[in-house]
Amino acid sequence: MNADIIQIEDLVDVDDPFAVLDEVKIIMGMIFQEFDFRPLDGIFKDILRLFRGDYPGYRECNAKYHDQKHTIDTLLAIAGLIHGASICGQSLSERTVNLGLACALFHDTGYIQKSDDLPGTGAKYTLIHISRSIEFMNTYLTENGYFREEDLSDGKDILMCTGLNTRLEDIHFRSGQIEMMGKILGTADLMGQMADRRYLEKLLLLFQEFKEGGVGGFETELDLLNDTVHFNKMTKERFAGELGGVNRFMRFHFKRRWDIDRDIYTEAIDRKIEYLKIVLKDHRNEYRLYLRRSALFGEHETSHADIH
Repeated sequence: MNADIIQIEDLVDVDDPFAVLDEVKIIMGMIFQEFDFRPLDGIFKDILRLFRGDYPGYRECNAKYHDQKHTIDTLLAIAGLIHGASICGQSLSERTVNLGLACALFHDTGYIQKSDDLPGTGAKYTLIHISRSIEFMNTYLTENGYFREEDLSDGKDILMCTGLNTRLEDIHFRSGQIEMMGKILGTADLMGQMADRRYLEKLLLLFQEFKEGGVGGFETELDLLNDTVHFNKMTKERFAGELGGVNRFMRFHFKRRWDIDRDIYTEAIDRKIEYLKIVLKDHRNEYRLYLRRSALFGEHETSHADIH
């Protein structure tokens, strides 16, 4: 591996949800002298219960791409962006930050099936998962003593920002802080998943979700892989435009937290897209070999993608 490459995994054990939670708490402690972690602790534990099938009335998560790992990755990414935003002078109250962290944890709960929902997997809800996530969040927060009635409306607006086709100008945010948090979550959702070490391999699982969920435009896995290069370009445009360029905050976070004057997330994404271009150009007929990883395919050999 190139000595200049720094992976997010080198800094935080992203495979351990509680290690990520500890890191989020460290980051919040760098922003606030005192921070009420009770809402985060409670929601975090319940979300883990939900994904593993221990939450009353719900099945274990069986969506393979939008899984617990993705939610935890999003939580870490939103914490970094919130930290960077505060360094850059953005005013975000403790309540708004707590709501943003909660929204990161709730944002893909719409993929979880209820106990009596037996056919298929949660991927069948791909096209309506945001509305289902909002429904779950509202039910949960209504029973939570920390959040207020207006937080439910604000939380809905924040979650709507994770929709790739959402026009933020159509959302009537109650305040500039809520709008900023919506842009931060929309950005964290994308940065977290695309910087994941297994992102390219997991695209094959995303194809399966799209197929079950009725997402058109992809007849084969290769169709999705080809589109991913274009999707990355569109994502950068969305970052700069619709989402207000808040991805710039990540570099400030790494500089203050780790004394690394770089955006490790964007670097990871760029490396993966460049590697994918090579696979599509030189190894189209054996692309799975170059994307293989034991955790997904039950193989034991080292993948070519392991070095990227």
